[in-house]
Amino acid sequence: MDADEYLKVRLEPQIDWYDTKSASNKLANTIAKIVEIVCAAVIPFLAGYAQAGSKLISVAIGVLGVVVATSAGISAVLKFQEQWLKYRTTAESLKKEKYLFQTKVEPYDGENALETLVQRVETLVSQENTNWAQYMMKPKES
Repeated sequence: MDADEYLKVRLEPQIDWYDTKSASNKLANTIAKIVEIVCAAVIPFLAGYAQAGSKLISVAIGVLGVVVATSAGISAVLKFQEQWLKYRTTAESLKKEKYLFQTKVEPYDGENALETLVQRVETLVSQENTNWAQYMMKPKES
């Protein structure tokens, strides 16, 4: 496999994947936080009207509380912010390696530039996969 093929077949798809995963986790994190903030802010507002005895307002307050708790719980379990940052870091690291390689800057200024690129890229991807596997196998806390 030559350098152009490695960039097109392996490196660029990896960069795209990490970019996409980072963006989707950032969006999910942002939506979850906005939902939590808006619902939590509306609860005290509605509580002032609940004293008038309206059952509908009391139910709305309860539903909003459930939405806040559910959103926070889902965010905690799926770790949107943590994933977003990890994926973004990996994507940017892969981009850096690509640009250093393409401009023949150290460590890619020698005879073994492609071998060095492959080793460094595969190490980055492997680290991410290892971190994921360790996370998945981590025992549940009681």
